[in-house]
Amino acid sequence: MFKKELRKKYKELRLELTLDQIEDKSLAIANRLLQLDIWDKSYFHLFLTIEEQKEVDTEFVLQILAGKDKDIVVSKSHFDTCQMTHFLLTDNTKFQKSEYNIYEPVDGIEVPPTKIEVVFVPLLAYDKNGNRVGYGKGFYDTFLSQCKEQVIKIGLSFFNPEESIADVSPNDIRLDYCVTPETIHKFPTKSS
Repeated sequence: MFKKELRKKYKELRLELTLDQIEDKSLAIANRLLQLDIWDKSYFHLFLTIEEQKEVDTEFVLQILAGKDKDIVVSKSHFDTCQMTHFLLTDNTKFQKSEYNIYEPVDGIEVPPTKIEVVFVPLLAYDKNGNRVGYGKGFYDTFLSQCKEQVIKIGLSFFNPEESIADVSPNDIRLDYCVTPETIHKFPTKSS
């Protein structure tokens, strides 16, 4: 399927989920993350849930990261440039909701992408090769291209992978893992 079709399909599938289902599935995803070999890392980038889009609720992941005393990084999106600025989450971080219903830090201690070791990546769909479909603006592909090559990229999804995405672009950055309520999908590293 093409990205446009996949966006439509998975937006509709997410709309069918009840709030209780989202909470249960999000908690299962957070618990499954504990099985990954990532907990020796320090800097974790976490997206904040857009509730109106019925995204995976990352509050549970946030609690795990805080409990493990990790440095948590959150972003502010700049729609004029399709870039993000990344800030360290502290007790003093103030948030405001953007016009796109995204909770974003107002300001704070900026963290360069090269310092981030693990990125939890939002997505609408993904395939068995680790290619993902987001909302189509390229924010995460741009951000991930600025990270170190060994950054660990973990998608979070309520659903299983598609067989393949027909229109993958050379600029698309593949995931290393995608975690669902039922399992962890590990993707092959890109062959050179």
